[in-house]
Amino acid sequence: MSAPLLRRIVIVGGGSAGWMTAAALSSLLDPKDVAIRLVESDAIGTVGVGEATIPDILAFNQMLGVNEAEFMAATQATFKLGIEFVDWGAKGDRYVHPFGQHGVDMQGIDFHQYWLRAREHGAPQPIEEYSLCAVAARAGRFALPDPNPRAVLSHIRYAYHFDATLYARFLRRYAEKRGVVRVEGIVGAVGQGADGAITGLTLSDGRVVEGDFFFDCTGFRALLAGETLGSGFVDWSHWLPCDTALAVPSEHAGPPTPYTRATARDAGWQWRIPTQRRVGNGHIFSSAFTTEEAASATLLANLDAPALADPRRIRFRAGCRETFWSGNCIAIGLAAGFLEPLESTSIYLIQEGISRFISLFPRGDIPDILRTEYNRHMRTEFEQVRDFIILHYAATTRDDTPFWNHCRTMTLPDTLLHKIDLFRETGRVFRYNDELFTRPSWVAVMLGQGIVPNSSDPIVATLPEADVTRSLASMRDAMAAAVARMPTHGDFLARYCPAQAMAA
Repeated sequence: MSAPLLRRIVIVGGGSAGWMTAAALSSLLDPKDVAIRLVESDAIGTVGVGEATIPDILAFNQMLGVNEAEFMAATQATFKLGIEFVDWGAKGDRYVHPFGQHGVDMQGIDFHQYWLRAREHGAPQPIEEYSLCAVAARAGRFALPDPNPRAVLSHIRYAYHFDATLYARFLRRYAEKRGVVRVEGIVGAVGQGADGAITGLTLSDGRVVEGDFFFDCTGFRALLAGETLGSGFVDWSHWLPCDTALAVPSEHAGPPTPYTRATARDAGWQWRIPTQRRVGNGHIFSSAFTTEEAASATLLANLDAPALADPRRIRFRAGCRETFWSGNCIAIGLAAGFLEPLESTSIYLIQEGISRFISLFPRGDIPDILRTEYNRHMRTEFEQVRDFIILHYAATTRDDTPFWNHCRTMTLPDTLLHKIDLFRETGRVFRYNDELFTRPSWVAVMLGQGIVPNSSDPIVATLPEADVTRSLASMRDAMAAAVARMPTHGDFLARYCPAQAMAA
């Protein structure tokens, strides 16, 4: 006879991780069958700086059945078409890592191979000028994708910038309407059975919250996964040496841009994320190469407009849990690991942790093979994102500070070194195990930071130069014309999803 279904799920911790978990589970489970409770305390703050996302969040919101305009108005969201990187390859460099593809693949061959072929016979425009998302981002314009796959605007791919605190509040309302019960309280002790499985939580006031399955959304502390169940931490700081962030909101200096900006600094980098009501800024840096005082001065000196608060410090280590699912507990969000938000992957990794659990949803006995598969998948996800983030540091020619000398000369993971060598020699990029970042993403960063292949595809090399040049010019002109017809990003927001007043 099959084991009974899980009847009591307990989520420990709120914020984006906790309320995303609660919302997703409540969208699929009937509260008559499975009771979902979320334990959090107003006395414990959340990190709450992850305001930029990647397009995968659209699938998450669609799973919830969320109306996009209502969600964006409630979270003061703007659209995001990609990320602009400043001073990463060399000082003075700028490039856009756009969502979506460059150009159009032809005859089964990647577009960038045609761009490389044209480059051999002259100097074509930067590859981002063949990306609809990059061209629109630079122009400060936006339109929703055209459902007609033959239309130029079908190539629009986007995500959001939003206020993470408002996002958690939005998801809380969603989850509570679907039967999730929020329990206010601080966990004082964690109960375990003879087999080590978690049986319940004793709150500081003596109340007991029992459960069959637990999600650890307690942030860097990892109260359940780390402190209680002993899942160790895999430290990747030898590849990602930044360990501190200073975050500060500022006023707008102009219309909100439809892209994130990441600017390299002497010992780290600075982010700029525009929402409708404010701009999120921060400086991530390595304390081994600069002081907090110097980093704060750099951050404040490079804001586009006056700060709205004092910088808030967040300490972290890059890495992930050795085991994400231990016993009857899964670590989600910062409890599972941290990779700096250079490519806006924090919320994606939360989403992926939740989605993978749902796809493996167990009965009460929880076979070991489910834990094994979940842990294999999540470790692979973290490692692949890790490699892509390391690429930005490693693919630099900067030698102007000790930090950049360290990044430029450090030993790389074999998996990343293979991708770089393959691209540098042949221009080829392959996607493994359904990894998050697609071929155009790898191409955008490697070309953007000066890794140029030694040769292009030999099949493309047989094509007449004039034909290749004409095809590229036609694509570029079509994209420029389409962008010219788009409304400005600010006008689109004002019509589609003007921000709600801040809720109490």
